[in-house]
Amino acid sequence: MTVTAPDLKAFLLATPFFGGLPDPSLDLLISMLVECRFDAGATVVAEGEPGRSMFIVKSGRLAVSKRASSGSVVPISRLEPGDFFGEMTLIEMQNRSATVVTESPTVLYELTARKLYACYKADVHAYVIVLQNINRELCRRLRRSDDRFAGRRADDDNR
Repeated sequence: MTVTAPDLKAFLLATPFFGGLPDPSLDLLISMLVECRFDAGATVVAEGEPGRSMFIVKSGRLAVSKRASSGSVVPISRLEPGDFFGEMTLIEMQNRSATVVTESPTVLYELTARKLYACYKADVHAYVIVLQNINRELCRRLRRSDDRFAGRRADDDNR
């Protein structure tokens, strides 16, 4: 289902992914989004599978996890409205790095790599802003990961 909700523009502008986009560029990207609905407990993406799209969370709550070398499932984070995921596969063209499962009924907006490339061809300025926004969010996540790692390391050293 193509996205057309009138309040969607305000919601998207408030997300880290679409921040700073001028109106015409935002309209272009909105026209490229596809709404996806999932029941609670649905696997949206699975670690290791090919991926060629990313998702913006409109509603619901999702759990992100990775499988450890021992086979156990390690929780990584929770996603809520305004968050996005799957962007790494658009940048590096690698398989999915984690599994994302819905914890409640969820509405997502999907943007495929093909549509993002069409954005590049149609509006390079919007494309650059989107990539800057993705990079900013990836840097935030890396900093949080560094902080968690350092905190665990400090806890281990104190034992």
